Amino acid sequence: MTDNYTIRLEEEKDYREVENLIRESFWNVYRPGCSEHYVIHVLRKDDAFIKELDFVMEQDGTIIGQNMFMKTVINADDGKDVPVLTMGPICITPELKRQGYGKAILDCSLEKAKEMGFGAVLFEGNIDFYGKSGFDYASKFDIRYHDLPEDADSSFFLCQELIPGYLDNVSGVYQTPQGYYVKDEEVEEFDKDFPPKKKLKLPGQLFDK
Repeated sequence: MTDNYTIRLEEEKDYREVENLIRESFWNVYRPGCSEHYVIHVLRKDDAFIKELDFVMEQDGTIIGQNMFMKTVINADDGKDVPVLTMGPICITPELKRQGYGKAILDCSLEKAKEMGFGAVLFEGNIDFYGKSGFDYASKFDIRYHDLPEDADSSFFLCQELIPGYLDNVSGVYQTPQGYYVKDEEVEEFDKDFPPKKKLKLPGQLFDK
């Protein structure tokens, strides 16, 4: 990895390039095709979207990575709602994956969120990668994933305190912002504006459509 990149806020002129980057990065990874490029398109208009935490990574005039954050809450067991962040989609262009760029934009964006005074980030991800940037299993913070049975594997659900002790004495259920839930037919319609790509069912995918 070289350091000849810049990390800056996404601008409106970047939107289609970023959507295409996300599409290329997520295509056939978790399902045949992907929905993440439409998800970010929808989230930018959501009240929970944080423009000051919507980043792109640029190299030689080309956007090679991105990350973004949304406001959400933990419905605490004591009846209160605890404000937290969730994150993503986050990606690096496929040809530069596993070279350190992902960790660079992740660490930079987490630092910015910390500077803005946000207390914690919770989201779904792989501990092998995100653990290197300070994430741990959310279960260690006594935070549960919504609609997940108690005996189900929750190792995908990760958490990091940005303010040490922010989640002390907090237990409860994390809520994914509603904007992340998009309809398949809307994804299909949106995807028609992009170059054709073949959907494939591959081993390891989490969803079948």
